[in-house]
Amino acid sequence: MNITVIKEENVCTLLIEGRIDTVTSAELNSTFQENAAGCDKMIFDMSGVDYISSAGLRVLLIAHKEMAKKSGLVLRGLNQNVLSILKLTGFDNTLNIV
Repeated sequence: MNITVIKEENVCTLLIEGRIDTVTSAELNSTFQENAAGCDKMIFDMSGVDYISSAGLRVLLIAHKEMAKKSGLVLRGLNQNVLSILKLTGFDNTLNIV
């Protein structure tokens, strides 16, 4: 997995590429935690993500809860595979997906 962080004023965008699974979810969580304090809004650009496991869903939920205290978390660029997983788990009703 590759994560690129883009900061524009108080908005942070994490460009995520690859699989978010048991092995890589810790890296995503760590990158999120390192940047969350300095951001009012967080965008996860997941256009390069082709798979997400339950470990990845856990990171999304943690990020959602943290950023709900601020301006929120936005997920964008989801492909059909990832979107279908979010729908099956009901996360699409909780997370802000554009």
